[in-house]
Amino acid sequence: MISKKTKYAIKALVALASRKDKSPMTISDIATQEKIPKKFLEAILLDMRRQGVLGSKIGIGGGYYLIMKPKDILLSSLLRNIDGPIALLPCVSLNFYERCADCKDETTCGIRKTFIEVRDATLKILSETTLEDILKKDKSHRSKKVL
Repeated sequence: MISKKTKYAIKALVALASRKDKSPMTISDIATQEKIPKKFLEAILLDMRRQGVLGSKIGIGGGYYLIMKPKDILLSSLLRNIDGPIALLPCVSLNFYERCADCKDETTCGIRKTFIEVRDATLKILSETTLEDILKKDKSHRSKKVL
């Protein structure tokens, strides 16, 4: 299960990418449009700015905007940057591996072997899915006009 932080990050990115004029969008506008708590959204957008996904502009007409193209924002990178490991068990994680304390032998563990398959299938989908793909599937933003 993804965290609310990741879900809100994706929703905010969809809102920004959906703007026809690509102009900056205020935190308040994103929070209202996507029904995200404003304080929580502030921290999320700041994190994504630090990661190089978003830029920000201060002053009148300011707000947040996408730096990266939607086709270049992979869900796998976004999830790892926000939530950390994609794997459901630490012993099958590619980037955050930890041995399970109660495991007798990793090479024969049926649970581990099964969750490696789950990880690989999930990672394949997330590594091939971009923000642009989500935009194409998201009918709720297609009819929205610029705020």
